[in-house]
Amino acid sequence: MTTLRAENVGRDFETDAGAVHAVAEVSLEVRPGELLVITGPSGAGKTTLLNLLGGLDRPTSGCVRLGETDLSALGDDELAAMRREQLGYVFQSFGLIPVLSASENVEVPLRLLRMAPAERDARVTEALDAVGLGSHGAQRPYELSGGQQRRVGIARAIAARPRLLLADEPTGQLDSSTAATVMDLIGDLVHERGVAAVVTTHDPAVAGRADRILELHDGRVRSVSAPAPRGR
Repeated sequence: MTTLRAENVGRDFETDAGAVHAVAEVSLEVRPGELLVITGPSGAGKTTLLNLLGGLDRPTSGCVRLGETDLSALGDDELAAMRREQLGYVFQSFGLIPVLSASENVEVPLRLLRMAPAERDARVTEALDAVGLGSHGAQRPYELSGGQQRRVGIARAIAARPRLLLADEPTGQLDSSTAATVMDLIGDLVHERGVAAVVTTHDPAVAGRADRILELHDGRVRSVSAPAPRGR
């Protein structure tokens, strides 16, 4: 079963100098329990593609399907509901609300789902435990390290138990050791929970943790491959 499928997806932006083809004829699919890493240099179209896959933007051409649902066929309200219920998104910036504690940040998407308080509490505890921050729930973002803030962002993304996890440069702003920890965490969550995940990065070390690697250049797929075995 395929969780996510993109079929000849393109995204154009109009500028004074003419149309810019940010993404062109991209096709891909991701299955449950699979980690797809999208690599490429800055400006390759990685974030634009991720926004299309997550329904944060609509393609100029082609279609994106989550399961059997064509996201382009959904109205704005239906699309927003789908994102809340089925997608988890880890943003390039930490994206935490500074006045809220770690627990309260993780709780935000559950409140949007109007989940009962007891269930919300259980999900928050579960998510923070999963990222190794069970004892840090009362701390606010400024009291946490960069790596801890990133893990809170991941906890927030998985709290609603999404079928698809999208992460945009999740190891950006982190040192190599913390970046490795974060990617191992994402990999474990994907493989143990059967979540489909798409992660963008320009870091070869991150790509080495993928099940498959899609290389993007100038908005087009250059190659799709498996990573080299670790240690080579």
